[in-house]
Amino acid sequence: MFDHDENNNHKDIELLKEEFMKLKSGQRHQSLHEDDFEALIDYFEIQGDKENWQLACELSTDIYPFSSALLLRKAEWFLEQKQTSLALSIIQKVQTISPGDLDCLLLHSDILIQADKAQQAIDLLKTEITKFDGAEKIHILMELSDVYDELTEFEKVYDTLKQVLVLNPKVEDALVRMCFWADVTKQQKDCIDFHIAILDKDPLYASAWYNLGLLYQSVKNYEEAIEAYENCMALNSQFDYALRNLGECYVQQEEFDKAIAVFEEHMQIAKTEDIILETLAYCWEHKKQFAKARQYYRKASIINPEDDTVFYRIGETYVKERQWEKAIKSFSVALHLDKENVNYSLALGDCLMQIEAEDEAVVCYLNAVKVKPTKKIIWLALCKALYATDYLKECIRQLEIAEGHCGDKIEFEYFRAGILLALGKTKESISYFENALARDVRKASCLNNLDVEILRHPVFSDLYARYKK
Repeated sequence: MFDHDENNNHKDIELLKEEFMKLKSGQRHQSLHEDDFEALIDYFEIQGDKENWQLACELSTDIYPFSSALLLRKAEWFLEQKQTSLALSIIQKVQTISPGDLDCLLLHSDILIQADKAQQAIDLLKTEITKFDGAEKIHILMELSDVYDELTEFEKVYDTLKQVLVLNPKVEDALVRMCFWADVTKQQKDCIDFHIAILDKDPLYASAWYNLGLLYQSVKNYEEAIEAYENCMALNSQFDYALRNLGECYVQQEEFDKAIAVFEEHMQIAKTEDIILETLAYCWEHKKQFAKARQYYRKASIINPEDDTVFYRIGETYVKERQWEKAIKSFSVALHLDKENVNYSLALGDCLMQIEAEDEAVVCYLNAVKVKPTKKIIWLALCKALYATDYLKECIRQLEIAEGHCGDKIEFEYFRAGILLALGKTKESISYFENALARDVRKASCLNNLDVEILRHPVFSDLYARYKK
């Protein structure tokens, strides 16, 4: 009745709906053909109009009771409604009308999976696949790989995708998925050898070179990965994922100049992403060009202003330049965005200690230990801040709390010895210090974090020298 040329994209769907509504209400209407009903079912499904979607399935199969295509659409409706027994009854009818129908077979498999009969779906597909070849056989193998995935039989997923690519190496979906499952099943070496065999036959296959690069990158063979990505880019200069991964390999190799050049090229052919800008910043940071690094971190923050890690990284660059006030501002922004991140509280506290704002640092460390009381380094930082503010008895109390959360750590014993010495409790201090030395003399240097002069104190220095020998 209506022209369903793909170019007009079913522009007459409104006319189809009008005739359908007449049919629905029992009015005189123009005949609707099978493909008209298919177009209507597609439309109602996309619109989420379940009432008319169901009615179109019912009316169409009443008018065309031997149309396999329409019967399958009705089975899909029942599947959508989780009425698997009704869906299966229609499948049986289609098998009688059109034996060997591929769409019927694939839908049959989907119905069995929804009915928690995945093993039956596998048996069905493995039995029926012998009746197909070429592209249809590949469709069945792809379905089979999905069913194995459903059953978490991941090695079989990998093997099935490999079968697909043996039949046709140009099935891009299978190529991409095979690479992923090679990682999951730790079969990268087998997958590398398989891709090399593909490329021996077709060295101009850009996607296979890309996959080979991914596989080498996965096993940290960055030099081979770089060569594979370069081959991919030589065949397709617009293959932006290959260029991006090439840059990542250069970062892993600490070849930051090459990485920077690659990422700048990537931004010429693909949309600029915050992660690319952050990686560029990371490269400049490692070249100790901190101002340049901050430029890229700030550009990344414009794209994603809620990314707390960017502000933390900016703060880190200021720390490396000993610009404590600016670092404090950046860490404060990071902490505002993620109040539960103890690393941000710790970094902020450390900077406050550098500008001798010990009381404020204490608050930061106390907030951090509330969030993560099992992290030893925070307790040590808190004790250092309390020690600097002469809250020595509070130091001892916090060490006792710390041991309750972290256990008997030797650093706590050294710190207790140093604090007791500052309190004038020399005998008790020596006892703790000597016990700690006997446990591990190498850890005595942790006292430098409490007070750089403490190991030179006459009470400690002789004991320390003796145990070092």
